[in-house]
Amino acid sequence: MSYTVAIVGRPNVGKSTFFNRLLETRKAIVDDISGVTRDRQYGVADWAGKSFNVIDTGGFVPDSEDVFEREIARQVKIAVEEANALVFMTDAATGVTDLDESMADILRRTTKPVFLAVNKVDNYDRQILATEFYAMGFEHIFFISSMSGSGTGELLDAVTANMTEEDSEEVTEQDALPKIAIIGQPNVGKSSLLNALVGQERTIVSDIAGTTRDSIHTHYNLFQKEFVLIDTAGIRRKTKVHEDLEFYSVIRAIKAIDEADVCLLLLDAEKGITAQDLKIFSLAATKGKGILVLVNKWDLVEKETNTARDYERQLKEKMAPFNDVPIIFISAKEKTRIFKAMEVALEVNESRQRKIPTSQLNDIMLKAIDAYRPPMIRGNLIRIKYVTQLPTRVPSFAFFSNHPDDIKTPYKNYLENQLRKHFNFSGVPLRIFFRKS
Repeated sequence: MSYTVAIVGRPNVGKSTFFNRLLETRKAIVDDISGVTRDRQYGVADWAGKSFNVIDTGGFVPDSEDVFEREIARQVKIAVEEANALVFMTDAATGVTDLDESMADILRRTTKPVFLAVNKVDNYDRQILATEFYAMGFEHIFFISSMSGSGTGELLDAVTANMTEEDSEEVTEQDALPKIAIIGQPNVGKSSLLNALVGQERTIVSDIAGTTRDSIHTHYNLFQKEFVLIDTAGIRRKTKVHEDLEFYSVIRAIKAIDEADVCLLLLDAEKGITAQDLKIFSLAATKGKGILVLVNKWDLVEKETNTARDYERQLKEKMAPFNDVPIIFISAKEKTRIFKAMEVALEVNESRQRKIPTSQLNDIMLKAIDAYRPPMIRGNLIRIKYVTQLPTRVPSFAFFSNHPDDIKTPYKNYLENQLRKHFNFSGVPLRIFFRKS
């Protein structure tokens, strides 16, 4: 899915409440993954059968009074540049403020659809007050209450009306070559890795026009290996403001993840994995992408006998519960293990496409179920009689049972671990469903 909706507006108009309401439908998926913290500012929403990325710009406004307006204007400009559609939140209780006006000035200049949402319209008096927002001159205006949800359906109908089937598709079939995205924070060495990989034989490299202005698509064809590398290195802007950089890198990473089959999460060996990295990791897992973690600048770390082993263990603890992920220690500068990393990335891509014959699947999984049966619920014996792989892009398995709703998460985790153990799905998120037999 490549459609992105940004929610913009001054502080305290209810952007986060609206954002949380949008993500409600995906809550179960999002909350299951560790590292998705309370202040998450982006996610995936579903409406009327369409999926799209949502970005809440709320968390990106610094608190110091003097740079307030300038900062907000900057955030909105980034959102306008990067999103496909914008929801402009205002507040009926306060009415039109100077900040709303200056934000409206920026939004009027864009050719992208802007949906003016007047929030906190939860009684008749507020409805009368809200009419002053018509004076702002936006074509699409909606009176809503993020808290109760009234009016939000009509707003979402309008937002998704412009989306095509392709926008909502998880992956388009346009290109059979595996797409590998290099993601991670600024300064971890993404560009160095790209240059180290393709630097030696530039003649073989051809640039494919990227879909976004700054992510660079490089066609790699060396040593009998062919794939497209998506580099999000173009996220630097000539600005010192940390929030902007972070915001840019997040939006670019989301777009790169959407396009990719496999994501290489690049970490700086000296800094380790940060909360931001974990968010990006969780997002890639939620979207069902193959993942491997590359610990870069390993040449700069002082080593003892078990340094790598201990480092890997700590990383996996932070990434739990989904930590069946290859971890490779590299140095882009010294070109250490970078080709090994690409080999593993292609293996992960193959695992992601693996289809297991139903007979083999039942043969192995029913034995694993016999060895450790699901616990009884309310005196009922739970039986799983049959398992099949579903025809989806992300490896998904349906287990048919007499009481599908009574199978709890710990047992689901056991089944996932058995699938991983017997069929090598390292680096691949799995989906497990229980259905009535």
